[in-house]
Amino acid sequence: MPDSQSKILVVDDDDVVLMLMKSLLRSRGIKCLQAESVRVAMTILENETPDIILSDYRMGGKDGFEFREELLADKRWKHIPFVFFTSFADEEFTERGLDLQALDYIDKSVPFPLVVQKLVNILDAVRKQHEQAVYQIGATARALNLRSVPARVPDNRWYKFDFLYETFENNPGGDFIDFIEPDKEHTFVIMGDVMGKKWGAWFFSFNYLSYIRSAIRLCVFDGDLSTASIVNKINRVVNQDPVLQDVLSTLSLLMIEHKTGRITYTGAGDLPLLLFTEKDRECRQIQSSGLLLGIMADGLYEEQVIEMQTGDQLLIISDGMTDFRGQSGDKSSYPGFINRVKFALGQKNTLALIRTDIFAHQDDFRAVDDRSLLLIEKKSL
Repeated sequence: MPDSQSKILVVDDDDVVLMLMKSLLRSRGIKCLQAESVRVAMTILENETPDIILSDYRMGGKDGFEFREELLADKRWKHIPFVFFTSFADEEFTERGLDLQALDYIDKSVPFPLVVQKLVNILDAVRKQHEQAVYQIGATARALNLRSVPARVPDNRWYKFDFLYETFENNPGGDFIDFIEPDKEHTFVIMGDVMGKKWGAWFFSFNYLSYIRSAIRLCVFDGDLSTASIVNKINRVVNQDPVLQDVLSTLSLLMIEHKTGRITYTGAGDLPLLLFTEKDRECRQIQSSGLLLGIMADGLYEEQVIEMQTGDQLLIISDGMTDFRGQSGDKSSYPGFINRVKFALGQKNTLALIRTDIFAHQDDFRAVDDRSLLLIEKKSL
């Protein structure tokens, strides 16, 4: 049975058909997007991505076949399951529709409740295929030991590390987190977010992680411990890489010197870090000035020193933590995120409180992207 977020776009120039389909789909918990023409349908698709498109064949203006051809020519919509809905059951029409990779062909003489049930069955079948594909790709990634987040956090004398990570609708995304210990004296903390959605961003996150890991180890080996210098070198390589130069990514890179506990930080297009100080129980933002990785040969990266005292906490987040879908649509609010997490800062169970509040999929804060949050806390020595 489809969940309440399932959406079906019905395209038909008959108002009665649209009204009946909307009523029946709503009774099954499915959102019905209505279009009386191909032109209106294309406008809807610019803002909504349905799970299925059900389209009449014969309509004023462009017909259903022309509509399907237009969808197949656009990579944004070509993979949306498409079903023809028409009173013309001629074999020629059927063959032409199937040649256009239509998933099915439903005759309007079929009682509408049965039409809806058939659409529900298609939704379930598509969902099961998707879940199977996700499982298989996940199994392959595990077999190859490919991870966009670490299996564990390092043990550090001066700082406690922990993180939250959640994919969007069980699809892998572009967020990545890592901890690199190139020697006994330093720990590098990494968080980034490859621009884009789902599988493509997930795939390129491994490319970025490979560059970053290699750059850190090589720079440390050569005695270059500047986070700004390391990010600059990574950026130059990405900018000249023909595969990655059009795939942009954020990056937050922090280095901890074990002997002193000193933290240096460089950011590339990332959101401000949030520093909570235990002494005055206040929060302040630490903003980087660097550009997204790969956007220019010189990303203008600078280095900042973050001084933390016992009990202080530092939060690093991906933009999925600030983006959400409320009753009035999609929104993005960094101040809103701060207001939601302030109550948990300075507590012993900060991450558990944040997970319960923000990761609980409340109706007024529904996720629209994968979400990552990394917590660094200064220990008492």
